[in-house]
Amino acid sequence: MSQEPADPESRPAVDGATVADDGRGSTKRRQFENSWAISLFGTAVGAGILFLPMNAGAGGLWPLVIATVLIGPMTFFAHRGLSRFVSASQNPGADITVVARELFGAVGGQVVTVLYFLAIFPIVLIYGIAITNTVDSLLVAQLNWGSPPRWLLSGVLIALMMLVMIRGQRVMLVVMQWLVYPLIAALLGVTLYLIPSWQPSFVSETTHSWGEMGQALLLVIPVLIFAFNFSPAVSQYTLAMQRRYGSESDARGNVVLRRTTILLVIFTMGFVWSTILALGVDGLQEAREANLPVLSYLAQVMDNPFIGYIGPAVAIAAIGSSFFGHYLGAAEGAAGIMRSVATKARKNPSEQTISVTVAVFIFLSTWLVAILDIGILDMIETLAGPIIAVVLYLMPMYAIHHFDALERYRGKVSNVFTAVAGIAAVACIIYRITVTGL
Repeated sequence: MSQEPADPESRPAVDGATVADDGRGSTKRRQFENSWAISLFGTAVGAGILFLPMNAGAGGLWPLVIATVLIGPMTFFAHRGLSRFVSASQNPGADITVVARELFGAVGGQVVTVLYFLAIFPIVLIYGIAITNTVDSLLVAQLNWGSPPRWLLSGVLIALMMLVMIRGQRVMLVVMQWLVYPLIAALLGVTLYLIPSWQPSFVSETTHSWGEMGQALLLVIPVLIFAFNFSPAVSQYTLAMQRRYGSESDARGNVVLRRTTILLVIFTMGFVWSTILALGVDGLQEAREANLPVLSYLAQVMDNPFIGYIGPAVAIAAIGSSFFGHYLGAAEGAAGIMRSVATKARKNPSEQTISVTVAVFIFLSTWLVAILDIGILDMIETLAGPIIAVVLYLMPMYAIHHFDALERYRGKVSNVFTAVAGIAAVACIIYRITVTGL
C-alpha cells in the first residue's frame, strides 16, 4: 500500500514547478491523485472497520452521532500533519525516520522510530488473531467442518500471508491495490442489504446518562483512530507528492487526503451504522464476546447464503490486504531498530540476516498472540489506538510548534483540534488502567 501507484507517463516537478496542466496533463494528474486516494483508502480498510461497529455502538445513539461527525476532520487533519512532518526535511527523498533524526536528534529520532514501529506492529498482531478467528468461523459455521487445532490453523494462515510478502512484494502491492475496488463494492452491498434488518429499538435501548455517553465516546476514539488510520503509507505518499508537484505538493496532497477521508467516512461509517442498526444491543455484545469480525458474526446469526459467504470473504480480503501494508511498515521499523542496536554493539549484520531475523520475530510473535486469542478490541483500545494517536496526532503537532522548518503551519485552529483528539485517545488507556483495571 505504501508503494507509489504506477504512472509511467507522469513527470516529476522540476525546480519546484508543477506538471503542465494542459488537458492531457490534467487527466494524468487526476489519475495519479485518485490512484493514491484509493491506495490510502486500502491501507486503512482492514480489521479496524470489521471490529468498529461493536465498539462504536456500545455507547448508544449520541456517541455514535458525535463520532461520525468528528472522525472526518480528525482523519484529515492528523494525516495532513504527519505528511507535513515528513516534508520538513531539506534532503529530497528523506522518509519519516530520517526526518525524525534531523528534527529531534539521534536519541529523539530513535524514540520516534520505536514509537512508529509500536504503532504498526500491534496491528500485525491483531490481524493474526482476526484472520484465525475468521477462517475458523467460516470452516465451522458455513462449511460445517470441525474446528482445526488453533495452533495449526493460525500457523498456516500467518505463514501463507508472510510467504506472499517475502516472495513477491511488488506483485502483492499491485494486487492489493486492485482488491480495494471489490472491497468497496462489497461493503456498499452489505450496507444496503442490511437495511431491511434495521432495529429502530436501538435508539431507545441505548439511551444513557451524559456521563455514560461521555465515557462511551472516550472509549470509542482509539478504535476510530485505528479504523481510519493509513499512516503506514503517508511517508511514501508524501515523497511521491513532492516528486510530482514540488512546491505545490502540500496543496495537491491536501486534495488527495480530502478524497481519501470522504471515501472512508462514507463507506466505513455507512457500514458501521447499518451493521449496528441490524444487530442491536444484544448482538453487538455477543459479537464482541465472540472476538469475531462483525461480518463473520452476521454470517453465523443470519440464515442467508449471501451474508454467510460474502461476510467471511470480505473479512478475509480486508484483513489480508491491510496486513500486507502494515507488515511492510512493521518490518521496516524493526529492521531500523535492529540496525541501530547492532551499530551500538559495533556489529555489522548483513541485510539478509536482518531481514530473516525480523521475519522470524514477526511470525513467532504473531503466531503466539493468535494462539492465545487475546481480545482484539482490548488490544485496539489499550495499545494500538493510543500509540497511533501519539505518532499520528501528537508528534506532528509538537513538531509544528517547536521547529522552524514547520513554522508556516502554526497558529491553526485545526492544530488544537488534532492535539485534543490525540490527548483524548491517550487518556483512554489511562482511564481503562486506573478506573476499569484493564
